[in-house]
Amino acid sequence: MSNGSAVRLEGVRRLGATAIFLVRLVAASVPALARPRLIVNQIYNAGARSLIIIMLSGLFVGMVLGLQGFQLLQRFGSEDVLGSAAALGLLKELGPVITALLFAGRAGTALTSEIGLMRATDQLTAMQIMAVDPMRYVAAPRFLGGVIAMPLLAAIFGLIGLFGAQLIGVQLMGVDSGVFWSQTQDSVRLRDVTEGIVKSVVFGIACSLIAVYEGYNAERTAAGVGLATTRTVVASSVLTLLLDYVLTAAFL
Repeated sequence: MSNGSAVRLEGVRRLGATAIFLVRLVAASVPALARPRLIVNQIYNAGARSLIIIMLSGLFVGMVLGLQGFQLLQRFGSEDVLGSAAALGLLKELGPVITALLFAGRAGTALTSEIGLMRATDQLTAMQIMAVDPMRYVAAPRFLGGVIAMPLLAAIFGLIGLFGAQLIGVQLMGVDSGVFWSQTQDSVRLRDVTEGIVKSVVFGIACSLIAVYEGYNAERTAAGVGLATTRTVVASSVLTLLLDYVLTAAFL
């Protein structure tokens, strides 16, 4: 068998294993809802502990968007629509995508390393020996926590980013504050909000699934856990950008 065929076969095998793991994870998520404390703890771990980096990134992205957007729109004499450009860019594209990339780099790696360490130290095996399903008590709460936290983080990113764009456009570049916010309000439609929410939910499912899968199936060594963490970041980032294109084309 050639190297190309072996790579394709391995890719198909991993795709099938991930799909089977997703089915098991969804089945385990239903009884996991009966333990809301576990899910709330994971929302805190995946969401609240990522707030600082999300808010700082949102602020600076919004400021750069306001600066670059003003300079571009000024060439066409349309700097008054800066609020519309910033709001739609953050809501439909930058907010969900950058939040997902940051989530994969911070919360995704934490989930993978935590579950991978439990696998390496035989904690998951010990749970199975005691007739405790690790899918229900370990994997499912972390998966649900990530899925719930992602849209909330994307919304916070968008709000802080819009404030950053307003800070540059109004306070620094001299755009009228009333015009900025009125243009923002008039341009945002329910369809735009729906697109941002759908993207953030889909990205949350994808990133959380990859993080939990890689940790749950990591090799029982320190190098195996490190490799699983690396695969989580790479796969989550690539899949996020791929899904972003697919969803954008679908909404168009």
